[in-house]
Amino acid sequence: MRSCSPCAACKFLRRRCAEDCIFAPYFPSQDPHRFAIVHKVFGASNISKALQELPVDQRGDAASSMVYEANARVRDPVYGCVGAISYLQNQVSQLQMQLTVAQTELLRIKMQQDLPSPPYLAPTNNFNNIDSQPEYLNFPSSTNVIQDPSLKTESIWT
Repeated sequence: MRSCSPCAACKFLRRRCAEDCIFAPYFPSQDPHRFAIVHKVFGASNISKALQELPVDQRGDAASSMVYEANARVRDPVYGCVGAISYLQNQVSQLQMQLTVAQTELLRIKMQQDLPSPPYLAPTNNFNNIDSQPEYLNFPSSTNVIQDPSLKTESIWT
């Protein structure tokens, strides 16, 4: 049995809260903003219908989902939580690309370290000219490994 205090939904709608109020378990009187934002986006009738169509054990999750979606809709009226999901998916994709580039760089460094040391070559006086250096001295540096511009990531947010 509930206390005499009406739930947040009944307070908001200015009606008497019945013992079997569909809103009472999910919109307690201590958190009136929770119902107000869901009401603003979905309307009381739609909330009531959605909750009544579900089994009792799923209604709490449905109410929480409606609150989440309503908050997302208020922040982004066009995309709602789909906009947040899309942004996070793009971020994951960019991070996966950065991870692949880092793994490739690590593999390149490991392969360089695993190469056998070259045979001794007599030093020449032409070390100022890079073309005349022995090939084993011309290893690429980590700054010029990625030559393909399609592998470089660009943020759509900057």
